[in-house]
Amino acid sequence: MDRMIDESSAPMSVLLVEDDDADALLVAEHFADVEAVSGLTVTLKRVRSIAEVSAHVVGSVDCVLLDLALPDAHGLDALARVLRAGDGPAVVVLTGRHDEALGIQAVAAGAQDYLLKDAVDGAALTRALRYAAERVRGERVRRQLWDAQIRADENVRLERGLLPTPLLTNPDIHVAVRYQPGGERGLLGGDFYDTIESGDGTLHVVIGDVCGHGPDEAALGVNLRIAWRAMVLNGADDDQLLPTLSRLLVHERERTGIFATLALLTIDPPLRCARLRLAGHPPPILVPPDDAARPLPTTRLGRPIGIVLDDRWAVLDVALPARWALLLYTDGLVEGRPHVVPTGDEADEHVLDTDGLLTVLEECIAAGRLTADREENAVTMPPTPDGPPSPPWHGEPDRLLDEVLGRVRGLTEERTDDVAAVLLVSRR
Repeated sequence: MDRMIDESSAPMSVLLVEDDDADALLVAEHFADVEAVSGLTVTLKRVRSIAEVSAHVVGSVDCVLLDLALPDAHGLDALARVLRAGDGPAVVVLTGRHDEALGIQAVAAGAQDYLLKDAVDGAALTRALRYAAERVRGERVRRQLWDAQIRADENVRLERGLLPTPLLTNPDIHVAVRYQPGGERGLLGGDFYDTIESGDGTLHVVIGDVCGHGPDEAALGVNLRIAWRAMVLNGADDDQLLPTLSRLLVHERERTGIFATLALLTIDPPLRCARLRLAGHPPPILVPPDDAARPLPTTRLGRPIGIVLDDRWAVLDVALPARWALLLYTDGLVEGRPHVVPTGDEADEHVLDTDGLLTVLEECIAAGRLTADREENAVTMPPTPDGPPSPPWHGEPDRLLDEVLGRVRGLTEERTDDVAAVLLVSRR
């Protein structure tokens, strides 16, 4: 037998489905001859019927060598049952010379190749199996790449719907927005935000989080955001926003149990008064220019939408100082576990939480983490009759938001939930 050339020396595993002992022995001898000549190791498993073939067995081998005449299956039926047993395994069928037409039909039905039992030697047998396995492996890779591209394109479209450009013209308001994916990156989350300035100068902000991950949850988030924007632009009563969005969620969700948390913020044109509605969402953090950051006070955190039909949510009136900033975020930002956690019974429950985020925010402001040459590049506005001068970070709110998110990511273990964040800065 000529020495095989241009063949991979990697070991190969083969499942032989053959009820005839003599034929099975012949196949084993072919592989033994190949190993003696070329050094190629073939691990051969044998079963005698289709009933003995399972997805587990098929999934553990590189290729299936299938006799088409078995006690419990014959012809293309045997092939179809093997193909169903695994994820489209590489199959080479064995036929007699008088059944060559059946071998051709088997290739058309999903086999990679066919071999005539009485016209094959070890080299031809091994080469056919190797090529079959490589063709199937290549096809799987191409399919995975195609699926990944489809998911990526779908995610881009959904992200455009979840994370729009703010509709804002007021030069006294700067909006910095960020979105960070969690660990399950085949799956887009349902975090979303939006910012709209209405015709009278009122600023409307929403941030929300649909529970779960995947295209259905992301599409639901897109629906909620677009519905919110349409109602705001149409001048809908603020008191009707959450009830309407809740009814929409219940109608559009794929299964019961899906809910969403929301924070709705409305800021009057003078930028000194805001109204906040929370539906199970973390309260925004207020950053005064000359005081410590603090969450907006809430006497009662309303339930997420989609939990109780015809639910009601309280309204919180908030007085704002001059030159304020407000940070709105989804709970993925505060639910990460720090790398160093306390010991004891509470260790498993410990997360960064709002207090940890406040510490990070204060450190980013006070420790000069925004930029090494902040004194040269920061924009500091002069004092005005209605308030103190702007702090240096007012000139670079995007950098402040990046610093906060980066520091939180560095402090916590890899998270599985997405993070959306909106930083609003008033410059007067």
